[in-house]
Amino acid sequence: MFLSCHFQLLVLSLSYIPNSSAQSLDDSTTDPTKRAESALSTLQSWYNGDTGIWDTAGWWNAANIMTMVGNLAKADSDNEGLQSLVTRVFANTMTQAPSKNPQPGVEEFAYRRQVLNPSNEASALYDGSHMGSGYTKILVSATNEPLSIYPQNWTQSKRKHANNGEFINTSAPRRRTTQTTLASTPDPKPWLDGFYDDDLWWALAWINAYDITSNTEYLYLAQGIFIAVTSVWPSHCNNGGIYWSWKKTYVNAVSNELFMSVAAHLANRANSRDQKEIYVQWAERTLTWFQNSGMINAHGTINDGLTDACENNHQTTWSYNQGIILGALVELHRATPDPSYLSLAAKIAKAALQELTDQNGVIHDVCEPNCGGDGTQFKGVFMRNLQTLQAAAPDDDYVAVIQANADSIWMNDWDEGQEGAFSVDWAGPFVWWANASTHGSAMDALVAAMAVG
Repeated sequence: MFLSCHFQLLVLSLSYIPNSSAQSLDDSTTDPTKRAESALSTLQSWYNGDTGIWDTAGWWNAANIMTMVGNLAKADSDNEGLQSLVTRVFANTMTQAPSKNPQPGVEEFAYRRQVLNPSNEASALYDGSHMGSGYTKILVSATNEPLSIYPQNWTQSKRKHANNGEFINTSAPRRRTTQTTLASTPDPKPWLDGFYDDDLWWALAWINAYDITSNTEYLYLAQGIFIAVTSVWPSHCNNGGIYWSWKKTYVNAVSNELFMSVAAHLANRANSRDQKEIYVQWAERTLTWFQNSGMINAHGTINDGLTDACENNHQTTWSYNQGIILGALVELHRATPDPSYLSLAAKIAKAALQELTDQNGVIHDVCEPNCGGDGTQFKGVFMRNLQTLQAAAPDDDYVAVIQANADSIWMNDWDEGQEGAFSVDWAGPFVWWANASTHGSAMDALVAAMAVG
């Protein structure tokens, strides 16, 4: 099983050389906006118009990349070409990406089985459903890195880059059908894959798309995804929290932080006071449970999850687990407002910077330079949410780290042979493979530098 997982990891991690539309980067460029938008052309050479996601990126990674692209549009809101491009990407991803869901329908089946046979939960749901597609997640033994294993041939697409020109060129005309092709009430089911962190990453991506376009279909989709995931509450740990997956075998930080974050984000976009209060209650309930769970350790950082006995498992303090909660707390503060949420966010952020940065302030995860298709995404999530905290509670330390990482990426972490694609070790030197996930994650730092610059 271990060798098979690593074989699939290598397949997913192999990079496709971006096509000639990508620009080579100029390491003399110091302007944060020029850096990020130059890097965008390389990223978009991986975007597949037929599948609606980025080739070489995993399913949940694509949601993060879409969030980052949206944040770039937010940071440069006067760039009409960029606004047009991201609007086209959002609309195309909405219609095309469900076809790439690696395990659609499994959650709906699980809910149905839960009613029919509630006394035999996990084994009945998994072993009796015949719904397993080959998509699963494991913790790699050496580092406990989460690793997604995809079904055979999942990385293959019908026609690679068939419509790529429309999604690379910021000057391409906006299609008249961009918004009208969407259903009035999008169905969340095609976005559910049995792993609740995946589901919630997509919810956050669609909330961000709504912020940029004011298209309520995107918000409705995010609401529908969140409502579906509430069916998982509570886990077996202290009558609260949600599981990592429909198998109900692991309670971890990422799923519960995302659950809180989506609830808090939706609270700030609710269309009534009653609806807002429901979302706030979900977010606060999750935060209370999370703080009592033990996942926040004595150093103030967050370990990966809980043991079967519902105690801190003392597994790796991944950068994304330190980051997601920052954005969640900022949104919860905005919804309430309660100053204690920003105080908690600051404590976690400071502890994470102490633990995860090198002598130059560059962020690292312990899997480097051999991170898999999941671990390569983690640091971008941290930088994105650190910038969110900086916007709500400015701190010179946050600015210094954001700028140090963006500068190091630009100067040390790209290679001419891959058209300026960024790799996994932001301190450099370039690790000889790069893909949409490594590049998109690094771009989160470049976009954060735009915002604080």
